[in-house]
Amino acid sequence: MLPSEHTDCLFLLGGQDLEMQTIRELLSVHHIPYADRQLRWDNAKVSCYKEDIEKFCASHPMGRIYGIELANDLPSLPSSYQSIDHHNELSYRPSALEQVLHLLRLPVERRHQLVAANDCRYIPGLQAAGATPEEIAEIRKADRQAQGVSDEEERLAEEAIAHHLKRRGRLLVVRAGCSSFSPICDRLYPYHSLLIYTADEWVFYGEGADRVRDMFVDDYRQGKLYCGGGPSGYVGAQRGTYTESEINEFVEQIKCTYYV
Repeated sequence: MLPSEHTDCLFLLGGQDLEMQTIRELLSVHHIPYADRQLRWDNAKVSCYKEDIEKFCASHPMGRIYGIELANDLPSLPSSYQSIDHHNELSYRPSALEQVLHLLRLPVERRHQLVAANDCRYIPGLQAAGATPEEIAEIRKADRQAQGVSDEEERLAEEAIAHHLKRRGRLLVVRAGCSSFSPICDRLYPYHSLLIYTADEWVFYGEGADRVRDMFVDDYRQGKLYCGGGPSGYVGAQRGTYTESEINEFVEQIKCTYYV
């Protein structure tokens, strides 16, 4: 439970997206202490906040620390540390935004519902939440902007779809020209299943994501893969974990064994 004095806690923010941006805005409006290292999804680790944690513990020995969507790569953490996440083995939890709202005892407004639905279940989640086409387009654009997707990356997404899109039944396969995959996903939606890759990462989206994860369950258990969004969500390789040759092997194996 959140301490009665909000100044006696510290929130540590993870990889940048619309959900994290919304959380940061909430903390700022309510004058709740937080640290934001402007991390990306691929480098959002607790160790990035090691100094912040040590400093806070020294000045607030009875305080609480909340790490939001941060991979724990430290040998030990203070007992006051609590993880707020909803990915991988914690995918059964509500969105990070909903968890923060609950901790702060704040109401869940319409905008919060849409941001949470987008983060947990992408466009199908927004549709299930009753979002209009205009709301979906606005939320998706805001999410890409929060992720730092540039105009050039938007252009590269169009180029990848035009020149590097292949179909295998209901599976779409795209070799991307940059590491921002959301512009490709948004432009190709609705799709049944989608596999996007570069020389150092791949992500599978949609129907069959749970089966793809199970295909590489040992890698998943070793923390080399991540997943979220349920059976039809997504599963992908941590950026930089595999060589280009290994990435190509993953892609071919998925293409050869994929079925629906």
